[in-house]
Amino acid sequence: MTRTTSLDALHRSLGATMTDFAGWDMPLRYGSERDEHNAVRTRAGLFDLSHMGEITVTGPQAVDLLNHALVGNIGSVGAGRARYTMICRADGGILDDLIVYRLGETEYMVVANAGNAQVVLDALTERAAGFDAEVRDDHDAYALLAVQGPASAAIVKSVTSSADTDLDGLKYYAGLPGTVAGVQALIARTGYTGEDGFELFVSPADAEKLWQALTEAGAEYGLIPCGLSCRDTLRLEAGMPLYGHELSTSLTPFDAGLGRVVKFEKTSHGDDFVGHDALRDAAAKAEANPPRKLVGLIAEGRRVPRAGMPVVADGQVIGEVTSGAPSPTLGKPIAMAYVDPAHAEAGTAGVGVDIRGTHEPYEVVALPFYKRQK
Repeated sequence: MTRTTSLDALHRSLGATMTDFAGWDMPLRYGSERDEHNAVRTRAGLFDLSHMGEITVTGPQAVDLLNHALVGNIGSVGAGRARYTMICRADGGILDDLIVYRLGETEYMVVANAGNAQVVLDALTERAAGFDAEVRDDHDAYALLAVQGPASAAIVKSVTSSADTDLDGLKYYAGLPGTVAGVQALIARTGYTGEDGFELFVSPADAEKLWQALTEAGAEYGLIPCGLSCRDTLRLEAGMPLYGHELSTSLTPFDAGLGRVVKFEKTSHGDDFVGHDALRDAAAKAEANPPRKLVGLIAEGRRVPRAGMPVVADGQVIGEVTSGAPSPTLGKPIAMAYVDPAHAEAGTAGVGVDIRGTHEPYEVVALPFYKRQK
């Protein structure tokens, strides 16, 4: 059965085109995908992300459990801060990439991708055995709204109580409780678009009130509602990996070029986190014989590459496209792809994508395609 967010009726009233995403009925677009994309790049966009999975981990050994279950060092996350990390299988394969927020002394919130929320919940619950900690599925306790774009700070600040919230002092990958449009929220300076932005975790009962308040406050800034389609092109331009495309159980973090998230020396449980031995081997192999590297590809023509298409050079397959789409910002089709190290340097000549039997020429570039001006 397809699930709906607490904003479902509102999306339909706005004329959204809905789509099934990981078992959720979600807005794909409200009007023009290009207009929504450009609004986030130049002004601001408002997203419903209530399909994401929130898992609370509490108790005296909450941090020990998370250090055991995840590849990152959660012990070094300060109160009110967040960290990007991953949860892996024993063989090192990536189960999901996550953001972990430290909400209190012994309370953490793990945010998983919608399609992997149950997998992550089950893995954390299983790995909690022997720890004085509780793992709780809190998805139904939250709706999640995101305001992304250059004007996002001004918009959110205009409806946030300054008495209890210093938005100006809120750093990237930090979160704090506050009152937004009269609604209690966890305000996080995070996002998936390559722009400055905020993600607001609130009670589902308050979601529509907050959406309407943000819409009204953002009107003078050109804020518009945005769907999942432009979220994908925004994250692609920003070089951000998407689970099921750049990340999967068949890849370790080192295969994905994200070995930096693996912290072998932790303050506790450093030698026995799940996947430790396999990831040690993966790190050594990656250093001795570098795996395929994730690169950017920019089309010389107009044909759009799609996930799974072969990357070729000199008549040989040298890699595979993981994500591809037209780039509104660059005005050309772009893709992320894993390619052999010999063809991974920016400017490598003779690289193409096999699009239905035709080898279309592409320029190899370093990621990201787009980086915002600070």
